[in-house]
Amino acid sequence: MARNKFDIDEELETPFDIRHFKRALVYAGRYKWRIMLGVLLSLVSIIAGLAGPMLALYAIDTAIPNKDVSLLFLLAGGMLTATFTGVFFAQRRSIVMTKVGQDIIFDIREDLFAHLQKLSFEYYDNRPHGKILVRLVNYINSVSELMTNGIINFVMEMLNLLFIAGVMFFVSWQLALVVLGGLPFFIGFMLFLKSRQRKAWQDVSDKTSNMNAYLHESIVGVGITKAFTREDENAEIFDKLSVSYRKKWMRAVTYSLLVWPTVDNIANIVRGSIFIAGLVVFAGAAGTGAATLGTVAAMSQYSWRFWQPLINLSNLMNTFITAVAYLERIFEALDEPVKVTDKIGAAQMPLIKGEIAFENVTFSYENNKTTTVLEDLSFTVKPGESVALVGPTGAGKTTIVSLISRFYDIDGGRILIDGNNIADVAIHSLRKQMGIMLQDSFIFSGTVMFNLKYGNRDATDKQVYEACKIVGIHDFITGLDHGYETEIKERGAGLSAGQKQLIAFARTILADPRILVLDEATSSIDAKTERNMQKSLDYLMEGRTSFVIAHRLSTIRGCDKIMYVNEKGITEAGSHDELMSAKGDYYSLYTAQVLHAAVV
Repeated sequence: MARNKFDIDEELETPFDIRHFKRALVYAGRYKWRIMLGVLLSLVSIIAGLAGPMLALYAIDTAIPNKDVSLLFLLAGGMLTATFTGVFFAQRRSIVMTKVGQDIIFDIREDLFAHLQKLSFEYYDNRPHGKILVRLVNYINSVSELMTNGIINFVMEMLNLLFIAGVMFFVSWQLALVVLGGLPFFIGFMLFLKSRQRKAWQDVSDKTSNMNAYLHESIVGVGITKAFTREDENAEIFDKLSVSYRKKWMRAVTYSLLVWPTVDNIANIVRGSIFIAGLVVFAGAAGTGAATLGTVAAMSQYSWRFWQPLINLSNLMNTFITAVAYLERIFEALDEPVKVTDKIGAAQMPLIKGEIAFENVTFSYENNKTTTVLEDLSFTVKPGESVALVGPTGAGKTTIVSLISRFYDIDGGRILIDGNNIADVAIHSLRKQMGIMLQDSFIFSGTVMFNLKYGNRDATDKQVYEACKIVGIHDFITGLDHGYETEIKERGAGLSAGQKQLIAFARTILADPRILVLDEATSSIDAKTERNMQKSLDYLMEGRTSFVIAHRLSTIRGCDKIMYVNEKGITEAGSHDELMSAKGDYYSLYTAQVLHAAVV
């Protein structure tokens, strides 16, 4: 798919609407009592802040003309107290809401990670991992400011506007109308900017995702890059992605930076108009003296205080529009359906004996009928039987074993284990009884012991040692600096491919699976080590239904059944001797490999 490329912008499948924001508020609702405390602290701060201009009015119009020094000092003290009170409670509100915001971000990140753990392989097959990581880290960090202070600040700035407007009309309704006269210009400008700004930040999120996807791919594939001396070409690709990101960022920031100076200019024009209206119109033309010097001074201050919340709201709009571009992507991932999931009332898989039956199974990746991988496939495997799957690359060998583990849901037919349809049982109870060894043995960051116990946390140290002795890795581990407690680097860096496979082999033994899958499990182990491990393989496969995928056909001669996978199904099946006697596809493949080995 196109979205599985680092240089293709993602198509937004769930465009933003008010429901996205309501979903964000649901997270905030978990902390409503602390938010209410923040509101209360903000109200005290606002009321304390509004007292200053009113005290200044009395100082100018009463205390100073009457030369009342004691009243002047009292008013000055009141102004100082109001200022400190406002600052103190505003600071306490900031602490409370910062903690609330970080708790909300924590919840969103946890929910997203948990959801990603549930998504099927299909989701990861269709997207670069970097584009998934950017949602979990960068995008959630980008909405942090909105969830930390944005919501509460929006509520408080609106309340602030209402309080200030009420006080202004109380002091002078004529001058209050002058202050409100700038609102149409403010609203018109914000409406003009809104859609352009949102689109600009969506473009930034796309370019961030693309760049992150390429970075992840480049880091994972750095060995191949160096082997083919692709450093310069990769640098050019990254440069193009960076330039594209920079252009979109500068465009988005340009829109954002238009807000503050425009709104500030409107506010200054309005503030200047107060002096004209107050000193000329009311005091001069009307001749009533309705606007005293103290009134004009107070209204000038209130005008500044009225437009300051509007400036703050415009900045909040910047934050909101920026965050919206990321919330869209976050909720898109959260809304991604879990396609492989338990049915309602799914039963627990009983202890598996090992009989497996495919009944007319049809499967295609992404439900694309033009690329069907398996079609009307039917076969039965008896309990404890060892089955080898052979055939050309891409024929569907790995697909078959992936379907047994229900990593994907089939398009048609049934897969039965001991007569139980795996679509009707709980996934966890199924996979818990399966052991899968892949060609690429993934080793996690952590100690050797942590990796060995990954599939069975209850395994004792003695059991771990025995499993490692069986596969022949015990002496190597004990020879490490800290033995089994030696820290392994990311992806097993520092270990050979063979050593990683041996550790994975021991990990599978400790899991004690009822069904065993070995998908090129010994591909990174040399032939001598593999021969020495044959007893380990026999031990692991004994009493278990086993599926073995191997290109070295000499390693699967002893399997009970060999199935040749090709042409969307199984073209022939039987023991090694039976298939050699039939002189069909398996015979041709085996003899060609033997002849090639002889020539080499």
